[in-house]
Amino acid sequence: MEAASPARSDNAAAPEVEWTVAPESVPYPDAVAAMEERVAGILARRAPEQVWLLEHPPLYTAGTSAQSDDLLDPSGLPVFKTGRGGQYTYHGPGQRVAYVMLDLAARGRMDLRCFVRDLERWLIGTLGEFGVVGMCRDGRIGIWVETEGGEAKIAAIGVRVRRWVTFHGVSLNVAPDLAHYRGIVACGIREHGVTSLAALGIEASMADVDRVLRRNFDSVFG
Repeated sequence: MEAASPARSDNAAAPEVEWTVAPESVPYPDAVAAMEERVAGILARRAPEQVWLLEHPPLYTAGTSAQSDDLLDPSGLPVFKTGRGGQYTYHGPGQRVAYVMLDLAARGRMDLRCFVRDLERWLIGTLGEFGVVGMCRDGRIGIWVETEGGEAKIAAIGVRVRRWVTFHGVSLNVAPDLAHYRGIVACGIREHGVTSLAALGIEASMADVDRVLRRNFDSVFG
């Protein structure tokens, strides 16, 4: 992380956030390029903060802590190295990705751990509106739920910060093809599986999820 800009007072109003929903699947390199452009705009004070909701075509991403042994099927889906934290994860249709580009200095939040906790609260609140109890676990990044087969991950978190502006973000499994997770050890955790709202028997459209995500975002981030 580069040097911080001066933070505003905690009593200052949070900046207005621009919400964008991609109408079509976005290739991963295009998404990264768009995030880089927006972060540069936020740093230059010529673009507002943004939450970008989208889906990707089926692919794997390798975070800065990814281990080569956790890529179980190198000949399967395309793999993209990325600057976000974390290990391997899957993105694809039926998964809501939310890229979160916020100016933590302008929000008076200088602690990255606080930001990640807020992302966790956001996801847990969203799941709660669908009747799902989401949980955090020490040593396991992301949001977990109880299933008949034990705890399973339903949402992932992977962020990066540049001069106190965040990018990358979270992904919530709505109704993806969970078989694609067999090609990786998701987030480096071998002893637990993955699940989705659909696998839990919850029917929710992406538009439903988007509305709840936005409502809960406002309650957490202001």
